[in-house]
Amino acid sequence: MSENQMYDVVIVGAGPAGLSAGLYASRDGYKTLLLEKNGLPGGQIMLTEHIENYPGYEKIGGFELVENFKTQATKFGSEIVTNQGVTAITPQSDGTFSVETNNGEKKFSARSIILTPGSDYRQLGLPGEDQMRQAGRVSYCATCDGAFYRDKEVLTIGGGNTAVEDTIYLASRFTKKTTLIHRRREFRAQKVLVDELNAAAAEHNIDIKLPYVPVEIVAAENGADIDYVKIRNVETDAVEQLKVDGVFVFAGMIPNTKWLTGFIECDEGGYIPADPGSMKTVVPGVFVAGDCRKNAAMQLATACSDGVVAAMGLREFFRDLTSWNVSTCENGGVKGY
Repeated sequence: MSENQMYDVVIVGAGPAGLSAGLYASRDGYKTLLLEKNGLPGGQIMLTEHIENYPGYEKIGGFELVENFKTQATKFGSEIVTNQGVTAITPQSDGTFSVETNNGEKKFSARSIILTPGSDYRQLGLPGEDQMRQAGRVSYCATCDGAFYRDKEVLTIGGGNTAVEDTIYLASRFTKKTTLIHRRREFRAQKVLVDELNAAAAEHNIDIKLPYVPVEIVAAENGADIDYVKIRNVETDAVEQLKVDGVFVFAGMIPNTKWLTGFIECDEGGYIPADPGSMKTVVPGVFVAGDCRKNAAMQLATACSDGVVAAMGLREFFRDLTSWNVSTCENGGVKGY
């Protein structure tokens, strides 16, 4: 790695999207650098003990899968530098980019950028939440972890579309009983989804408790399971204890894009608009991939595919630097997206 050397592409973030982009870019012969803010590559997937929905693997741990990604990418020449959080990207007069990090005064130069900083699940900050998350008993993704709760009892938390949809998903496919709590008397979810929830409640043993908030997730003596969850009625302050096997928190996502202010325009939620067919952003030479992309599916497999599409876009861009049709972009987004 050299601060003064020009890279064909700097990839910001070394999660699944970034590593997939790195694999394709370096395999195509482009000089590729991945900058990762954490001490290890992998992103959120490193926190997942068992993965059962990634094609080709019946079951694999997050750490093992990331190691496979990393080995494959570096085999073709990708350079991965950890503990290098990118703080600013500055376009240069010659069309290249200067990339600054939080590690001293280091700067890197690149002909193109692929943004893969990802998103973080919005946590509630409850006592016991982090411990049970690490134990695999608190999840933020029903599609990822629902199958682990077949014939078990779970608590779901939230009032938006995702909370309602995923509660129905869990209850209709896996769980023996599902309790949904929300802090208000009315859901924020669309009425059609709330109607579907109410219709499914009796058939799939869904207990809807309003208005309740979670207070604490209490671990069992073994430290690996949930003993019970304390919940509080907002109106009466009465506290109850729920015996559940798992907790699903649906409080939304936080894209890691605040640092991009002034460089690229994000939507009101902080996500980066892009053309889903090419991953091009409004800034020529800058692609985006993974969970920070507007309308991303927030799945491991789709993050990888985003990274592949972005890296393949480099070929066209480097073949003709004027091919980036800025006029297709409107209001900070890509036309038709």
